[in-house]
Amino acid sequence: MAHNLEDVAGIGKATADRLRAAGIDTVEKLANSDPDMLIDLKIKGVGESTALKYISNAKTLLEDIQDAIPSDTKQETKIPKEPEKQKVAKKPDEGKLKSLKEFLKKQAECNIGLVGHVDHGKTTLVKALTGDWTDRHSEEQERGISIKLGYSNATILYCSVCDEYLTSYMAEKEKEQGRPKFTCPKCLETLEFKRNISFVDAPGHEILMATMLSGASLMDGACLLIAADEKCPQPQTREHLAALNIAGIKKVIIIQNKIDAVSKEQAQENYMQIKRFIKGTVAENAPIIPVSAVFGANINLVVRAFEEVIPTPELKDKEEFQFLVARSFDINRPGTEIEKLKGGVIGGSVLKGKIKVGEEIEIKPGLRTKNLYSPIKTKVISISQGNNLLEEANPGGLIGLGTKLDPALTKGDSLIGHLVGKPDTLPQIISEVELEVHLLDRVIGAEVQMKVQQLKHNEKLLLVIGTEKTAGTVTKILKNSFILSLNPPICPPENFIFAISRIINRRYRLIGYGKILNHK
Repeated sequence: MAHNLEDVAGIGKATADRLRAAGIDTVEKLANSDPDMLIDLKIKGVGESTALKYISNAKTLLEDIQDAIPSDTKQETKIPKEPEKQKVAKKPDEGKLKSLKEFLKKQAECNIGLVGHVDHGKTTLVKALTGDWTDRHSEEQERGISIKLGYSNATILYCSVCDEYLTSYMAEKEKEQGRPKFTCPKCLETLEFKRNISFVDAPGHEILMATMLSGASLMDGACLLIAADEKCPQPQTREHLAALNIAGIKKVIIIQNKIDAVSKEQAQENYMQIKRFIKGTVAENAPIIPVSAVFGANINLVVRAFEEVIPTPELKDKEEFQFLVARSFDINRPGTEIEKLKGGVIGGSVLKGKIKVGEEIEIKPGLRTKNLYSPIKTKVISISQGNNLLEEANPGGLIGLGTKLDPALTKGDSLIGHLVGKPDTLPQIISEVELEVHLLDRVIGAEVQMKVQQLKHNEKLLLVIGTEKTAGTVTKILKNSFILSLNPPICPPENFIFAISRIINRRYRLIGYGKILNHK
């Protein structure tokens, strides 16, 4: 009978995975290992005494196995290894492969957010799923945290023989050299296409809460990451879960990350903390998946959860086109000659309707001249999602619209929060709004929880609507509503929630939300 490293007393799955990654993949190899070699692996909690104990326990296990074998069948003291089953290379299904390559070019159908406290592994999980490191900006790389919303795309594939879900990146990473693409790493069966999805990686730092709320407006479902090596909940774990509730996101998956950094007992205690934390919330019945994003442990279970928990939303492609801007940028390199300059690009998500290459669009609020805003009109010259060029875009996924705009207008995310539509179809720009306000019982995100006080006359608040941020000043307090003046003015999509934050201890804290009643 073959034994795994987990059968050795004291070794859990996370430690076993670390040992296998270092080439110690059998009990025999562990029993013959040098203690210094184990110490050099820098596994948390493994010092000289623990390394000696693991090696001793491995030797004891081998001796116990020997004792259990009848004496007339013993030939050597070494336990023979079970022969590995040879993988038989199958000829790939050419028809399946051809259709799969076509499906890979399709637009993503669903936006999945990754939220949670700072440094709980959101960006690392995206990399394990897609191979992309979404902290692309120099300041993010220097500080080691996400500052802007990060984006990436993935294709979900399925092996019907192994009943296994994985992304195209995972399949390619596990593929042995010389094997055909898009085949199952275990059985070599040609994989089936399920769907393309987009990820929205939200920053977890408290000072970037408004950016996280902007990202929530684009999400169809979310993964809430909670690190196993910290007490649950951390301040922004609370705040992000409250934000998902306010945004109406009910499809939630809990990712218990960093299980490689704790013992089995610590992971179980953290699991119980998570269960207590989510009780009575929108995530009460969400699955809790223990993973190690760094070592790729249980990532396949996360992909399965995407399919089982966060289905593709019903597309609203028959309505009037609306597009919410989450990014805008200049794609031209410094020093590009004038005749070779390309127009500005706006990135975001189609809320409803569809847009085709060559069609005219309008952007609101648009350009500011003194105290007035003028909508911008331009033409769509390209539509892209990742490396795929599309002829038209529908709701679902995150896309980029190449335009004829002067790149100076789109540079540095200057159009974030603007609403895009066909000319003369967008809602009016508003500088004043009447809100039906719903305040939370307690301030979320602060170290010490305190009761939320009612809004006051002339109080200045931070409002986040979709991907737009604006300052709101309370000008009138009515019986069941509040009137706020907005600076700058906004063009909000219909039926969007206003997330409300106020300054508490020198930080904006989420205190509630508002629903628009009417506007002038």
